[in-house]
Amino acid sequence: MKIAILGLGTVGSGVLEISNKLKNIQVIKSFERRITSELSTTDINDIINNPEIDIVVESLGGITPAYEYISASLKAGKHVVTANKAVVAKYLDEFITLARENKVQFIYEASVAGGIPWIVSLERTKRIDPIQNFYGIMNGTSNYIIDYMYNHNADFHTTLTKAQELGYAEKDPSADIDGDDVVNKIIVTAAVAFNYLIKDRIPQYSMRHLNKVDLDYLKSKNLSTKFIGQGSIDNLNISASAMLNIINKDSLENSVPTNFNIVSMTAETIGELKFYGQGAGKLATANAIIQDILDLESNTSREKLVLNQNYTFSIDSIKNKFLIRTSSPINSPFITKIEEFDDFYYNYTDKITFSKLDEILESITTEYLVAKFL
Repeated sequence: MKIAILGLGTVGSGVLEISNKLKNIQVIKSFERRITSELSTTDINDIINNPEIDIVVESLGGITPAYEYISASLKAGKHVVTANKAVVAKYLDEFITLARENKVQFIYEASVAGGIPWIVSLERTKRIDPIQNFYGIMNGTSNYIIDYMYNHNADFHTTLTKAQELGYAEKDPSADIDGDDVVNKIIVTAAVAFNYLIKDRIPQYSMRHLNKVDLDYLKSKNLSTKFIGQGSIDNLNISASAMLNIINKDSLENSVPTNFNIVSMTAETIGELKFYGQGAGKLATANAIIQDILDLESNTSREKLVLNQNYTFSIDSIKNKFLIRTSSPINSPFITKIEEFDDFYYNYTDKITFSKLDEILESITTEYLVAKFL
């Protein structure tokens, strides 16, 4: 197979590195901002209009020009493989339609959980079982920060700086610590798991106010926390969230170190399945892209996703218990218990909807942290 790579950054260079070791994959063009080798071009039409190129690997990231270049590639009759969760989450339905109309495939294994074979496992599982729910640690940056704080008694800002120095966090870490990255991965996962593309707001709550006291309080209860992406389906109702979850200190999720991921799904006959591995990184993500390319090269059947928008997405289809940390007690009939710990108050809610949670949070005038009990 002759392929072109759009963008030779971290992921794209990893794809090139692995491809060079394989005899049946040949990179013949790379789209870059400047010419760096004989493979380079700064004109996307050199790739779109090249009949030799069978597969386009999009590793530019972001929405623009990734959306335009993926669309043009599919219209030109080229398969597209991508790790770009942002563009997949926003335009998956359009890409599926374009791929079908032009008799090619659009594959995006590496867009969720990096090197973990997550998407293909969802596809295989649902051949037998409807998938009931999924959840997991889907972002390596947030996991690194929580893991380091928890095990080294470190504060948030010191740990974030360390993560940035190690390359685990961007200069602007908002997408990772506020949950935007996880939301995109929830949307992609739900599309595959439930055949439904979520276009409504997913409840999303930042971890940027997590502090040492919070973790000390949880440790005193034999508990911990992780930033979890979650989705479930009950009859025709779909729900999802991206936020800190309270978990048992001895749980498998709490033992996931540094920037690793773990994702789980539950289906009727197979029960719960867990997948652990590197959720990001140059070679881990590139490995997942190469696996997609090899599937195309060998004509291995992958699910032709059909989206069904007859379901209902609602932030209020399920109720959860929440823990809210504040600097003063919350006065609400939905608070069942309040504990004081090191000058903070930990407010436990009854089982409530996300709408009711938002009402409570809107009444708080000072800094707070909220977490859901998993």
